Amino acid sequence: MTDTVTVRRLGANEAAACVDALADVLIDCVEGGASVSFMLPLSRERARSFWRGVADGVERGERILLVAEEPDGTIVGTVQLIVAQPENQPHRADVAKMLVHRRARRRGIAQQLMAAVDDIARDAGKSVLVLDTVTGGDAERLYARAGWQRAGTVPDYALLPAGGFCATTFYYRQL
Repeated sequence: MTDTVTVRRLGANEAAACVDALADVLIDCVEGGASVSFMLPLSRERARSFWRGVADGVERGERILLVAEEPDGTIVGTVQLIVAQPENQPHRADVAKMLVHRRARRRGIAQQLMAAVDDIARDAGKSVLVLDTVTGGDAERLYARAGWQRAGTVPDYALLPAGGFCATTFYYRQL
């Protein structure tokens, strides 16, 4: 199913060169309703600014950026591993911004990205991964299938400006 998609790690220069393509994926996901720290309307410049910051984090060694690419080089998915953690948590990393473009979903790409993030984390000497996601979203099924454990939920206390509620569920995975 994902035999035509390649997951690979981007270095800092590659990450900076892919800002526009990564912005396309982020904008598509937010427009599709993904709760990934951005609200509609998400401007192209705001999305590009976010990815420039990610590229800077890759350059500083704080993050690892993975992308899923079609054979023609089109980026259709991405995930980050935040490896810079407090001094008392050298064993831990955070998984962030696991995104798959809507036109590429239901092909196992998210699962492939999550498996790759596990491998990268092990290679980085990490033994515990954590992430958060919107409660009740499609991602929860993915994480459960991949062996992630639910750690808890922060209820939807605040009404979002767009008129919806957004509870957050936290997950962890021991490698």
